[in-house]
Parts: sequence; C-alpha cells; structure tokens
Amino acid sequence: MGQKDDNNIIESYTGVAANNKASRIPAILDWLQSATGLFLALFMIAHMFFVSTILISEKAMYKVTKFFELSFLSSTGEGCPLVVSIIAFVVFVIFILHAFLATRKFPINYRQYLRFKTHKNMLHHGDTNLWGIQACTGFAMFFLGSIHLYIMMTQPQTIGPVGSAYRFVHQHFWILYIVLLFAVELHGSIGLYRLAVKWGWFEANTPQVTLKRLRVFKTCLSVFFIVLGLLTYAAYVKKGLSLDSNIDYMHYEYKEFKQTAQKPIVEEIIEDSEKNVNEIGGSL
Repeated sequence: MGQKDDNNIIESYTGVAANNKASRIPAILDWLQSATGLFLALFMIAHMFFVSTILISEKAMYKVTKFFELSFLSSTGEGCPLVVSIIAFVVFVIFILHAFLATRKFPINYRQYLRFKTHKNMLHHGDTNLWGIQACTGFAMFFLGSIHLYIMMTQPQTIGPVGSAYRFVHQHFWILYIVLLFAVELHGSIGLYRLAVKWGWFEANTPQVTLKRLRVFKTCLSVFFIVLGLLTYAAYVKKGLSLDSNIDYMHYEYKEFKQTAQKPIVEEIIEDSEKNVNEIGGSL
C-alpha cells in the first residue's frame, strides 16, 4: 500500500489525518446538505404558491403552467413541455443529492438507533424530537417525492387543472399526495428552522429569544402551508370528481384557454381574482 492508503486507514480509524489535522470533507458535505436543503425548501414554497393558483381559477392555473413552458416566447401561445421536464430533472438531481448527504446522519444499525432513542428520551429536547420527525418525513419523501418528480419529468404535458385533477382522482394519486403534503411541509419548515439555528440567521439579543421567535415562525409556516395545501388538494379532488372516468384527460387540450395573443400572466390572474370576488359579492 502507498502513503495515501496509509493516511486513509489512519483517518478512518481515528477521525484525524496523518498530519494531525481534521479532514475538511465532513464540513464541506455538511455545507452542501444545508445548501441543497435550502434550495429545495424555497422551491417547495414557490411550488405550493404556483399549484394553489387553482383556488383562483382553473384558467389561472393553466396560465401558470404555460408560463413555465415558456409560452410567452411563442406568438401562438404554445409552450414547450420539455422545459418543465428539464426543471424537474434538475430538482430531482438536487433532491437525490440532498437525500444522499442527509443519510450520513441516519442511524444505520440497531445500536445507533437505540443510542439516539435513549438520548432523546433522557434529554426531552425539542430540537432532538424535531430531528426525528425530519428523519421520518425525509425517508417517506425519498420514495413519494421520487414518484412525483418522475411523473413530472416524463409527462410534463399532462400538468394542468384538468390533467392534474384527473391524475389526483382517477389514477388514485390522492393517496400519495396527501401523505406527501404533510411530509413535505413538516420536513421543510423544520429544515428551515434548523438551518437558521445552525448558521445563526435572524439572531436576536439572546439565544432564548432567537429560538422562541424561530419556533413561532416554524409553527406558523407549517400551519399556513398545510392549510393552503389542503385547500388546494380539495380543489383538485373536486375537479377530478367532475371528470368522466371513461375519458383520458391526461392529454386534454384547454381549447377555450388558447389564445393567439396572450395577456401577461399576472394581469390574467388579477382579472380572475377580481371576477371571483365580484361573483361572491353578488351572491351575498
């Protein structure tokens, strides 16, 4: 064996390199885990706002879908679903990388699990319990999130108020999505909280005040997005139940929404919102 192999053996057993210096690799991996986690958390916040546009109207959600297909670059308003596939692929790669980095800290055998459980029960420490929730939700997300992202990569043309609603109800994805909703929102809010604590973001005068504020923020974030997610979930289910199960809507074209000259997406959403408010006001 060479000198490099000898150094690796020494470091693997002692945790310290042959030159008596700790390796920087664990710190680099930790930073990468934080960076990928932050990206995914912010992406999911944006994603929730985008999919929840169905609460404004089906047309608004359709416009958002076409926006991400870069339909505004076409004079006919036709988008390119391949763009969505590319976005989903990039997110999927970051998702897998984050999962790989996070599993470094999972208990990998019964002894490590027992040590974690004993530590948690002895300390009764809230943040330790949050880590346990994150580990469980992360494990679930690895499988459920991979299925969802694969669908987005391979069937981007089916994303929309009708195609997505059809997938929800008639392809029975409602089972997957209800579990994924709670897993994502809990995992993401806890992750942002732990990142803020770990890297010293939003520090107040004292650590106690900082933790209190961050915990309130975490709870509010979880409640807000779970409620928004459930309302959005119900909207897709309601639309899906109105569809004929004998018709494949996955490649359904929204012909009444197709326009040769599209208005800006923000303007369309504002108009739909005002229309809904006027309808509600007129019915009172």
